Amino acid sequence: MREPALARIVVMTASAAPAPKYGKGREALLRAAVDVVAAKGLRGLTYRAVAEAAGVNNSLVAHHFGTRASLIAAALEWSSEQSIGASRLREAAQNGGTFTEALLELLLEDPGLQVFQYEMILEARRRPELAGPVGKLYESYVAALSEGLRAFGVQGDVRVVARSLFAALDGLVLQYIAGVGRDEIAAALEEVHQAVLLRRDGVPEA
Repeated sequence: MREPALARIVVMTASAAPAPKYGKGREALLRAAVDVVAAKGLRGLTYRAVAEAAGVNNSLVAHHFGTRASLIAAALEWSSEQSIGASRLREAAQNGGTFTEALLELLLEDPGLQVFQYEMILEARRRPELAGPVGKLYESYVAALSEGLRAFGVQGDVRVVARSLFAALDGLVLQYIAGVGRDEIAAALEEVHQAVLLRRDGVPEA
């Protein structure tokens, strides 16, 4: 079976870097689970694969999560917290002029997290039991963006603006993972920033 295209991108990127050092404990297992799915797809997510990636015994994975479904749900929640937390978005929003660059760093600093999430979203189309965790993932992004936008001074229905902004960011991250250059992504994100400014000030930033 051919590897998914997104997985091949992660494998090629990771091959030039040293093997990750996960440390110990539950969070280390979640990081390992994210990397396994990013590299091999959800079908490659087994207790054995996670344990090998983290350098621990299989039984430790079962001890922390009980079932594979619980591991998947926990990994989704952990990945969203790691990739774009509400507090970091609020800080980016309050910085005003650095909003675009701050968002760019938050979104692109760990492509493996984003690949994992896209793998899970695609799999949810085939596996209804993943719809709940994936829906929760999306809502966590919208909630975090809503908080950041309020701090930024956006007016009107902030949640609708946040969902629209997330749709733009989600697409740009997917393009970046697929190979679009960072400068092009940054330029597009700046246009998104200008649209957000319209909801705050009524006029675009000069």
